[in-house]
Amino acid sequence: MDQSKTPLFDAMVSLAESRKVSFHTPGHKSGKGISTRFRKFVGPRVFSIDLTCLDEVDSLQKPRGVIKESQELAAAIYGADQSYFLVNGTSGGNQAMIVATLAPGEPVLVTRNVHKSVISGMIMTGCRPIFIPFRASHNASFPLNYGTADILASLEAHPDIRTLYLTSPNYYGVTVDLVRVAEAAHQRGVRVLVDEAHGPHLHFHPELPHSAMAAGIDLAVQSTHKIIGGMTQASMLHARSERIDIPRLSSVLRYLQTTSPSYILMASLDLARMQMATEGVKLLGRALELARWARIRIREIPGLKCANRTEIQALSSGENDLDETKLTIDVRGWGVTGYQVSQRLNLEFGIQVEMADIDHVLVIVSIGDHRGDLERLVFALRALSTENRPVSHRPPVPSMVFFDNLLRMTPRDAFFSPHETLPLEISSGRIAADIVTVYPPGVPLLLPGEEITDTVIETLSRFRESGATMDGLDMTNRLIAVVRE
Repeated sequence: MDQSKTPLFDAMVSLAESRKVSFHTPGHKSGKGISTRFRKFVGPRVFSIDLTCLDEVDSLQKPRGVIKESQELAAAIYGADQSYFLVNGTSGGNQAMIVATLAPGEPVLVTRNVHKSVISGMIMTGCRPIFIPFRASHNASFPLNYGTADILASLEAHPDIRTLYLTSPNYYGVTVDLVRVAEAAHQRGVRVLVDEAHGPHLHFHPELPHSAMAAGIDLAVQSTHKIIGGMTQASMLHARSERIDIPRLSSVLRYLQTTSPSYILMASLDLARMQMATEGVKLLGRALELARWARIRIREIPGLKCANRTEIQALSSGENDLDETKLTIDVRGWGVTGYQVSQRLNLEFGIQVEMADIDHVLVIVSIGDHRGDLERLVFALRALSTENRPVSHRPPVPSMVFFDNLLRMTPRDAFFSPHETLPLEISSGRIAADIVTVYPPGVPLLLPGEEITDTVIETLSRFRESGATMDGLDMTNRLIAVVRE
């Protein structure tokens, strides 16, 4: 297929230039009714392609024209049998993958580092999660990903399982060996689903880890907006038909996606696919070069660490890999928190990082970055280093993920049970009724149905006192919802 084509975007431009009279939604009528301040800031033309379902531009609910052609182009380049445009992010894709493949009460083997949207999908379906035990690396300051041996051991221990759900890469860019896992799972008749939110670019450069589709995964969702050229909230879902019921998946997406999708978001997906297909190696090669340059310079700054690909492979005994466009900067050697460093970078140097946790700041280098951007980051970190004399590295704070919480109820049963709120400090031994997470990354520290332990309480309290953005507690971050006894 001609990957230089952009069928949906071309049809939208053609319709906008035809200057037809609009008696349909949206009510701003090609920008004529938009706030003057808004129009002055973004310009008038974008509103002319803010469209609704029309003959010329097809329908996402049942694509037959240019949306169908654009999705076929995406499927061809990613190696899928069917690709879908998503306008409510990868969260919606995660929910769709769960609802389309699992039934109420059905077990699913899943890693504990899943995004909260996977848990919300479990609440929708009532499926029964079985979490894979995690073998933590004590030499890594941030969470690596699951090892192949751990995943395969869990598959062996649960021969009735027919669905395996993984996250790869994780938020820190650490990937699972999907090739080996997919091969082993398929031999057992198990389909493999992957949240690849942070990996839409992996397919397009040989020096990056394997993408899910290249590894033979059955169903994978990607945040096109996170790393490549999609607009925020624009994602893609890719499926192979051998182990996935494509008609059922299409039906589920009609239930879960809006009937008024943003054509601007869908156009950005059409164009992002074209850009990666025609220029991906060049653009990502430049991003990798910038990331490698910055990593070397950051590692030279006293008190800072920034793990490289070789170190991650060694720490995981070759079972994990690293997307080098993610720079996880360990600030423990400065005796401060990642939140403090993030704030200072923002307020004093005009630099906004992707994420901070207690021990790190995380930087994403993408196709939109330039050498000057990375030089500015290195300069700022060097300036801060003059105030933060190196200290002994404190032990890492327990990661964003707990892997040993006891699941006493299914997430659905706990969520829909009568509940009450308690002060966090006296909730030990009770069953959580809601998802509790630090955002980003949105990986639950606590799931509905899990028992609240003293370790959970201590760690949640430490995140709260460190200034983390927490979700799932009350507005003061001091009360927690628990299942009523």
